[in-house]
Amino acid sequence: MRTNHVKAALKQGQLQLGCAFGMIPSPEVARILAAAGFHWTFIDGEHGSFGTETLASLSGACARAGLCPIVRVADLQYSLIARSLDNGAQGILFPRVESPELLERAISWTRFPPMGIRGFGLGAAHIDYEKATIPQMIEHMNAETMVVLQIETVKALDARDELLSVPGIDAVMVGPADLTISLGVPGEFQHPKMVEAVEKIRESCLKHGIAPGIHNRTIPLAQFWRDRGMKFIGCGADTGFLFERASETVKSVLG
Repeated sequence: MRTNHVKAALKQGQLQLGCAFGMIPSPEVARILAAAGFHWTFIDGEHGSFGTETLASLSGACARAGLCPIVRVADLQYSLIARSLDNGAQGILFPRVESPELLERAISWTRFPPMGIRGFGLGAAHIDYEKATIPQMIEHMNAETMVVLQIETVKALDARDELLSVPGIDAVMVGPADLTISLGVPGEFQHPKMVEAVEKIRESCLKHGIAPGIHNRTIPLAQFWRDRGMKFIGCGADTGFLFERASETVKSVLG
């Protein structure tokens, strides 16, 4: 059964770099991202174009390549969360979280009893056909599944300590676009209001023993937050990587 290396590394305070994966429905992308050196990717079930079968295929490809697959679900619903895990996700990214009560319920859906209320539907394929008992599978999956919380509104920012007090959160990933919009400075990712807000989130994460993180659209922004102590950093997306390299090639050859 696979160890969640990202979860283990974050517990040791190590920086873990990931990216978004939401538009190109090819398992080869997972191999490319892993070979490039990324530690994790969030497969986007909220804004991306993937259906359930594609999410399952991509989650399996990521895991086999050594890239931790974290599925961002479209909403905090039991069926979306549990089914993503049943289909191979090693973690769940919760979007638009503002309620500690709903967050607590959602986390319970990621764990089997007695830690949670997730229904058991695992089989041999989920553990690469290793021999294991149901209690062994339950113990392993409960220990290795990651929970990542997105903070992306002023309401969530103000409630951050209450949210981060809910047991079972491994990391936070700030949703920068929505947070800048909520702060009234849309798209201004280094506006003083935004920087102050993210630093407050980082400090609260550290206080609660949770890995602080943020997704970034550019390398300079990722470096900016790396240098300010973020440990769960996202940078770029599948389509962006392809477009940027393609554009660079065209400009270099055609002038």
